[in-house]
This record gives sequence, structure tokens and C-alpha cells, in this order.
Amino acid sequence: MTEHQSIELGVNVDHIATLRQARGVSYPDPMQAAEIARKAGADGITVHLREDRRHIQDFDVFNIRSGVELPMNFEMAATAEMLEIALKVEPYECCLVPEKREELTTEGGLNIVDQQSHLSAYISSLKQKNIKVSLFIDPDESQIRASHDVGADIVELHTGTYAECDERSRESELNRIRQGAELSAKLGLQVNAGHGLHYQNVASVAAIPELKCLNIGHSIVARAALTGFYEAVFAMKQLMNGARLESEGNGL
Repeated sequence: MTEHQSIELGVNVDHIATLRQARGVSYPDPMQAAEIARKAGADGITVHLREDRRHIQDFDVFNIRSGVELPMNFEMAATAEMLEIALKVEPYECCLVPEKREELTTEGGLNIVDQQSHLSAYISSLKQKNIKVSLFIDPDESQIRASHDVGADIVELHTGTYAECDERSRESELNRIRQGAELSAKLGLQVNAGHGLHYQNVASVAAIPELKCLNIGHSIVARAALTGFYEAVFAMKQLMNGARLESEGNGL
């Protein structure tokens, strides 16, 4: 019998910041969410500092890095600005992702094949600070081999196509992820995966033995907004009634 290999969960707290930024207030705090995730069994915390700062802010990155005792996966575009920030933050891992201002969320994997020279130098700068480098790519052989060639430590296989396809295409998309994971592992790369995974579709991906970690955010935050809502409403009502009782006791 082979020994059971558990799979790790990296919790993305970007959309906790989305809620905060929607009102321009100081809550909810992504660092507090990250600490709750740690207590709930998360193995790492993912944050994506976007060029337009639509959710996570610079101070969030530094606060979570120093205040939460879990490895940080710092998602970022391969730009000079983000390189400068990453070298200051020194996260456990940087995941280079494609980024366009107009997109709602990351759409597809990074094209490593077409920018090997740029990425080789970029990755080298990060690794000089002992930062592990992950590349967010589609599960295609050419992109996987190019990721190995430019010096990546990790590939994060894009699962968005699998998550969004219809029932007829699901098994073939799952096979693409399986084959990509197998090839990546054979090349000596750590294999992670993520994007679009939720409570109804994650099991088949989590069962792939080569995968070390799944990075999941939106579906966890969305579920928390509902399954954690009872406690939030209950606590508010208790506070209100407590205040009313106190005022009556004081004769107000």
C-alpha cells in the first residue's frame, strides 16, 4: 500500500479586499481572513497585487507577509514595478501571471514560449533572493517545457477551461490537466493548479496525484458570505439587544 499524500490548499484572499474596496473602508481585513484561513487548516495564502490595485493594496501584501505564519504566494505580472515590490516583500513564492486591466479575473495562462528571454532574466532576479518562482500556465506541453527551460521552480496549471466547460468536454479538459501534471512532475517541477475551482468541481482535480497545492479564492469567499452570515447576523442582533438592555438598566 502506498502512503497517502495529502494535497495542500492555498487560500486566495483577494476578494476579501474586493469587499473592502467596494466601500473604501478599512474592513474586512484580508490579513484577518488569512489568519482565520490558517486556523482552519490552510497551507498558504495567495494575494494578487494588480497593477490597478483593484483589490489587494501594497500594505496588505506587507501586512500579511509579516503578520501571518503561512507561506505567501505573491501573484503578480512580470513588470518592473512588481519585481521591485517582490524583492522588498521576499515572499515564499512568486507566481507570474498574465494581466490585463480590462479583465474581471486572470484569463488563461502566461505565454512562456513567446517571452523566454525576458522571463529567464526576471526569474533569475527573484531566485537570487531565494524566492521560489511559479508560472501560471495552460496545461500545454510547449508551455510546460518552456517553463522548465526558463528556470521556474513551480508551474500552476490553469484550471479555468475545465471549470467553465460543459459536461461533454469536462473529461477531456481534466485529461489535459492530468497529462500536464505528469509531464511537469517528470521535468522536476512542483505542480500546483488553480482558477475557477469550487466545491462542486474540485474533487476530480484534487485527485490528481502529481498536484501538490490548489490555490482557491473566489468560491471560498463566496461560500463564507453565506455560511458565515448566520453568525454575523446573530452577533449584530446580540450587540443591539445588549445595548438596549444596558440603556434600559441605566434608565435611558
